[in-house]
Amino acid sequence: MMDVVAVDLGGTHVRFAIATVENGTVRSLGDAVILRTGDYASLPIAWQAYAARAGHPLPRAAALAVACPIVGDVLKLTNSPWVLRPATLAEELGIDQLTLVNDFGAVGHAVAQLPGQYLRHIAGPDRPLPEQGVIGIIGPGTGLGVAHVLRAGGSYYVMETEGGHIDFAPVDAIDDAILATLRARFVRVSAERICSGPGLRNIYDYLAMLDGRATKPMDDRELWAAALDGSDRSAAMALQRFCMSLGSVGGDIVLAQGAHALVIGGGVGARIADVLPLSGFASRFTGKGRMEAMLSATPVKLITHPEPGLFGAAAALAREHA
Repeated sequence: MMDVVAVDLGGTHVRFAIATVENGTVRSLGDAVILRTGDYASLPIAWQAYAARAGHPLPRAAALAVACPIVGDVLKLTNSPWVLRPATLAEELGIDQLTLVNDFGAVGHAVAQLPGQYLRHIAGPDRPLPEQGVIGIIGPGTGLGVAHVLRAGGSYYVMETEGGHIDFAPVDAIDDAILATLRARFVRVSAERICSGPGLRNIYDYLAMLDGRATKPMDDRELWAAALDGSDRSAAMALQRFCMSLGSVGGDIVLAQGAHALVIGGGVGARIADVLPLSGFASRFTGKGRMEAMLSATPVKLITHPEPGLFGAAAALAREHA
């Protein structure tokens, strides 16, 4: 049994917690400390701030989930200016053992190890995740994370991907118009431009224009609040369109991965947990023409654990050093 520092490094926040791992699994996860990445120049500086808050020496091992591909000598976060150098990072943090995993690779480990009580049913048949085969994972947050877990022979394997950067595929005339509007602003329009926290703004701006309403001067946090409480009609409509688009992308991911189930994670996923089952998500998820019957038989779950990235980072280290 050993204690480790679990770190979940996203585009907006970096989370820290102390986890206890044993025999390839996570035994416990302490309370999370959440810092804004914009308030610190680098991870080592944020690490020092966390250590100061902890008030005691930190464990000499760390598991770090990072919101970018774990490839090359320099890791550049997709939605943050922070840069990590794997070869020197352990020394910079003052630790002896370091596990690096993609942020949605970490969520994959969480999906594989979390008890079923942390998975809320959203659509499709209400049954547990399969013990054999592929489980697809998507997660809207600052970006759109995508991964999958293969369960086989009593074990599991996590495959990290950058599937959130696939091209956005419009389904109806409104999608067509949103895509055309965004093409004027970006070199290409990925699924992440729609199905992410900032993506709601892209939908909202178009729908407000279509509805002949002036957009209100709201930041992204205020926009999401207005969408969720219904205080702004265009924001509420944008949220419904967001859920529909997430269903479309989720169905595409299941088809591409050959998945037998889909799990939704991400900070935005948690916020829309009550909205998704009542939205057009399910109809878009299953609306795949000749593949509709297969998608209709695919269960969709949503992670309700408060810190799946931290739990999954610790699980990745535990499995690596079992």
